[in-house]
Parts: sequence; structure tokens; C-alpha cells
Amino acid sequence: NVWLFYRKGRTPRRPPKKPSNTQKDPVGVYCRVRPLGVEDEECCIEVISSSTIQLHAPEGFKTNRNGEYKETQYSFKKVFGVSISQMELFEYVAKPLVDDLINGRNGLLFTYGVTGSGKTFTMTGSPGQGGLLPRSLDMIFNSIGPYQAKRYVFKTDDKNGMEVQNEVDALLERQKRENVSFPKSSSSRQRLDPEIADMIKSEEAYKTDGVDEDSSYSVFVSYIEIYNNYIYDLLEENQDDAIKPKAPQSKTLREDQNHTMYVSGCVEVEVKSAEEAFQVFWRGQKKRKVANTRLNRESSRSHSVFIVKLAQAPLDADGDNILQDRNQVTVSQLCLVDLAGSERTGRTGAEGTRIREAGNINQSLLNLRTCIEILRENQMCGTNRMVPYRDSKVTHLFKNYFDGEGKVRMVVCVNPKADDYEETLLVMRFAEMTQEVEVARPVDRPICGFTPGRRHRNQAFKEELSRKLDERGGPIDKAEDSGVVINHLVQSLPPLPSSELTDPHDDITLPRLIEALQNRHRIRQMMIDEYNNAGSMLQDLDNNQISKDDLIHEQNGKLVDKDKIIQNNKTEIEHENIKTSQRMLSFFSRYIDILQKTTKIYEDDKRSMKYELETREQRLQRELTDKKRMEQRMHGVVTDTQHKWAKECDRRVNAMQLEMQNKLWVKDEKLKQLKAIVTESKTPGRPDPPPHHNPLGEVIKTRGGGQAVQFTDIETLRQERKRKSSEGEPAIGDGTDGAWTDVETRCSVAMEMRAGSNMGPGFEHHGITKRRKP
Repeated sequence: NVWLFYRKGRTPRRPPKKPSNTQKDPVGVYCRVRPLGVEDEECCIEVISSSTIQLHAPEGFKTNRNGEYKETQYSFKKVFGVSISQMELFEYVAKPLVDDLINGRNGLLFTYGVTGSGKTFTMTGSPGQGGLLPRSLDMIFNSIGPYQAKRYVFKTDDKNGMEVQNEVDALLERQKRENVSFPKSSSSRQRLDPEIADMIKSEEAYKTDGVDEDSSYSVFVSYIEIYNNYIYDLLEENQDDAIKPKAPQSKTLREDQNHTMYVSGCVEVEVKSAEEAFQVFWRGQKKRKVANTRLNRESSRSHSVFIVKLAQAPLDADGDNILQDRNQVTVSQLCLVDLAGSERTGRTGAEGTRIREAGNINQSLLNLRTCIEILRENQMCGTNRMVPYRDSKVTHLFKNYFDGEGKVRMVVCVNPKADDYEETLLVMRFAEMTQEVEVARPVDRPICGFTPGRRHRNQAFKEELSRKLDERGGPIDKAEDSGVVINHLVQSLPPLPSSELTDPHDDITLPRLIEALQNRHRIRQMMIDEYNNAGSMLQDLDNNQISKDDLIHEQNGKLVDKDKIIQNNKTEIEHENIKTSQRMLSFFSRYIDILQKTTKIYEDDKRSMKYELETREQRLQRELTDKKRMEQRMHGVVTDTQHKWAKECDRRVNAMQLEMQNKLWVKDEKLKQLKAIVTESKTPGRPDPPPHHNPLGEVIKTRGGGQAVQFTDIETLRQERKRKSSEGEPAIGDGTDGAWTDVETRCSVAMEMRAGSNMGPGFEHHGITKRRKP
């Protein structure tokens, strides 16, 4: 029991995938080569044939270890060269997808390539050269134009479903939206943006053959972008504060009851013409994230997805109204995807936010490659690996297409310039791998069992009935009318098969006849129900019309009474207004007179004040002029005084320097004489001094650069001389003592300068000083 419980609690092992016998189609991959730019000189791509291109490495790029250049060739379903037109590209790539859309099958078309390779031009186009998207819209409306249902007959719900409303409900909703919510929508649809007027003009009006004339169609469009792995609705109207706008809210992916992925809360707009559809697309295109990079002036920073949803429902047995059965509504969609280009931040020079955007773009493209690789491996090797669709919003949104819910086609855009060689190699490898993935062919949906040609017969019946009414000038006879109606109803029923029995053991004819009769009975019962519903509807409409007529008649009576009351009130109000106007006129006349007098007084005061102001301004101007003149005069006096005193200072300094120099020279001379007196030996004219060995003074250098004498002893000089009058005896009164004293005194005065005399040894030895240049 324990073992059984354990086995019961385990997750059962996934059974191996059984080989399917359903038909599969490979993913259609096309290649488009962009023309070489004017600034580009070297080309690395060469178109070999209508399905093959060749890549060769540019100069300076070695792909092999031995240094040789390597050339590779890649094959596609079709290669479009530089001379291909947008119309030829659409005819080969998108036209089959539009045919499938009108026939009730889904389609996915996306462009892939490096930044600046022409993806947006291929998808959107330019003025005069419409891309795949506007041409697809033009072909859709050219095909279903006469068979479109009225607006709001088909109505979308919030779960990716489609409902059918009757004519009355559609009319009420149409009046409600056009008169209340969108009062100018009818006129705005007629005005087309001149920027896109030339983009939707096609050289040739394409049209799908085999459109079901017994069905009614409606087209719904939506536009989203995947930015940094978040989904944003480009058609969502933000009615917030213009000063502080609110950031757009991201949307979520959900799965409906048919296991189809859809964007929850996405705006779906019903359109009735190619111009209106493309104008809705262009309104969302202006909100798309673009930026200027080194490689592309308007580089797409997000993946954009434009979804065209076509709702189709059969007409009833009469071919007049749409069948009110939700199960009979067929919804097909065509997704046109413009993938952002893979890029290297080193080449684009991205910084800040641009680096984050480039990282998210490259990561989403890498997830797409991973899913394609695993799908290819599962199909070629028979494995059952789980495909990581949920790793990216791009792959998660389109998982149903790769699982067999529609046809998938890819346009690989390449730039032949040599700088994109490495990125182009990766793109080529991914495209070659994508061609090997096969997608299951979608199953055709069952069709209604009504007789074909109902719409045409109903129109012919109405035309014939109208013609007979015009011929007879009134209603036709009841018998003839019933006969025509019976014949019309009989023709609406499916024909009976052959009921001839030639073999008693025939088991095919009777069951076939029984089935045909049952089918006719079912159709008859359905027609009866529709007739009863139409009768009750007409009865309700008639009752409503009668009640509305009565209400209108009653309201008209009340309106007449109200008109009379309004007319009387209007007359009284006019009289009162006239009186009030007259009183106001007299009041304002007096008020105007007062204002005129006051204005005259003010004007006089203004003129006097203006004259006084001008006088004061002139006086002030004169004072300013005098002040400036005095400042200039004082500035000249000050300058002259400064120069004068500068010269006087220079003269006095020079004189003082000369005087000081003379004093220094005198001092030096005195010092030299003193030194000579102290140190020089005996001269012939003077008596010999007493013998001595040591000098009596020392010469010391001073701090200022001069010399000073310091005596260390006293020397006494004696001199004896005879008078000329008496050579034998000395003169009376002139002894040796007096002579010696006189000499000693004089020497003391000469050596020490102590006798209070200003004279010195150098008194008679003044030299002539030379003037020095200042």
C-alpha cells in the first residue's frame, strides 16, 4: 500500500512526442539588401542569384588562421537586390498573408536585421514608397470594401473574443459614441495627415480573389511596443495633467479560452478604410521610442507590433442580416512586427539609458534565437525539449504561431557595408537556421451550411420588388407577392440530392436524402425563428415608434405653450433692457464727462511735471558735467604735484648721497693720515723718536666698512731747535719746556681731537670730489 501511495503521488513522466501526420510548412525567410551609402566605399555582400547571396570578408579582416579570406554563401526563399521596389517585395512576401487573413487564417510577418539595415523602411516605407504595412491595409479594404458591416455591429470584449450585435443595438451605440464621446470623428476621418498621404497611395490596387460574398467583415487594429521587455499600448489616450504627465502603464499577456496569447487591456480601434487605419498607426508611431545613435539618426529602441484583426460572420438565410450566432464568427489576425536592430555599444557610442535599451534588445533577440534553435532541434532530432517562450515578451506573444496557429514569414534586412560584416554573419546564420523550422499548417474552420449566393439573390429580389412597385405605382398583389417570396425562400434552401433508387440494397441515397431534408428542416426552423424574432423586433419598434410619436405630439403642444411664454417674456425683457440701456447711457454719459475733465486736469499736471522734470534733468546734467570737469582738473593738478615732488625727492636724495659720500671720503682721508702718523717711520725733516719696538696703537675695521684707531700708550715727542737770532743761547722766555709743551699739546690735539677744535690732521688735505650720476 505504501508503494502504491508513493507511485500515486509522483508526477507522471512526460510521454515522448508522437510523430504528427499533419502537413507542415517551413518558415518563409526572405533577404533584402539595402543600397550602399554614399560615404561607404567597400561592400561585403554580393547577390549571386535570385535565392543566394555571398559574403566575403573586407580588407584587413582575416577569418582563417592561415590568413586567407573566407567566402560564405547563404540561400533564402528569395533574395531582393538593391533595385527591387516596394511593390515587388509586397507581392512576394505580404500578399499571400493578406489572402490567408481574408480566408480566416492567421499570419505573422516580422523584419530582422542589424541597426540601420532598412527594417523600418521595409515595414512602413516613406512618402511615395509605401512599405508592407500600408500596402497590406490597402489590399484588405480593396477586397472587403463592399461587404463591410456597419460600425459597432461587431464588438470586442476584454477576453480576446468577438460579439455580434443586432442593427438596433449597433445603431444606438453608434449614435452614442459619435454624438457624445467622439463628436468630430466623422469629419476627422476625412482629413488625412499630409505627412502620410503619399505613403498609402499604391501603384496598383491589389485585391483578393474568392472573397465570401455571403459574409460581413469588420477590421480592428491595435498597436503595441515592447520596450525593455515591457508591453505598452501606443493607442492608449492619456488624459492627465500636461504639466506633470503620468507615465504609461505596462500591459500584461494573457491566454484566452482557445489558448491564444493576447495583450490584456489593449485598445482595439474599428476602422473602415485604409486611410483611417494608417492614420491610427501613424498616431501610435509618433509615440514609439526612438533615439539618435552613431549608426542611425532615428534608431528604434523597442519592438513594435501592429495587429490587424479581421472579424467575419455569415449572413442569415435571407442574405439580409448577419447571423446572430457567436460560434459562427471567425476572427483572424495579421501581426506586422518591426524588430529593433541588434547593435554593439562600442559602435553606437551608447551611454546611460541607451546601454540598458541595447542590452534588453539584444537579450530579446537572443531569446528568439534560442526558441528557434530548440524548435529546430525538436523537429530534426525528435526530442521534446521545452521551448522557453516565457523568457521574453516577444516570444511569449507569438508562441501560438510557432505552434501551428498561422503562417510565419521573416524579411532579413542587411546592409552591405564592410563595417557591419561581423553582425551580418550572425544574422545570416540565424536566418539560415530559421528556414529549417517547420510550422504546422492551420486547420480550416468549418463553414456555414447555408446556400451560397444569398446576398446576391437578396439584392436581386429587392431590386425586382422595387421595380415592380415602381411600374404599378403601389404594392403588388398578395398572391404574386407570396409567390415571389415562396420562390425566393425555396431558392434559399439547399437543393435536394438525387432520390432515384436503382438498387434495393442502396444504403447511400436514402441517408443522403434524409440528411438533406433534416438540413432543410433545420434551416427552415432557423428561418422561422429569425422571422419571429424579426416580427417581434418590428412590433417592438412599431410600438416604440407609436409611443415616441405620441410623446413627440405631446411635447410639441408643450413646446408651443412654452414658445408663447418665451415670446412674452422676451418682449418684457426687451422693454426692460431698453429702459435699462437708456439709464445706463445717461449714467455713462455723465461719467464720461467727468472722466474727460479729470483727464484734462491730469494732462495739465502731466505737462507741468514733465517740464519741471526736464528742467531738473538739465540742471542735474550740468552739475554732472561740472563735476566731471572738476574731477579731470583736480586729477591733472594731483598728477603735476606728484611729478614735482617726485623730482624734488630725487634731487634731495642725490644731494644727500653726494654729501654722505664726501663725508666718507674725508673720514677715509683722516684715517689714512692717522695710520701714517702711527705706523710710518722717521722722516728726514723730523727728529728721531725714542726707540721703541711696539706700536702705540691698533687699527681696527669697523662694522660699516671703515677703520678705527685704538691707542695703547702715550708717546711724547721732543724737539730742539735754535733760533736764528741767537744760535748759541736760547731766547729769553722761550725755554725747552714751553716748546715741548707746545709740541705735546699740538700732538695731543692732532691725535685725539680733544681741544674742542673742528680742525684735524686732514684740514689742509681736502681732495676734489667727483660727482656721480644719480
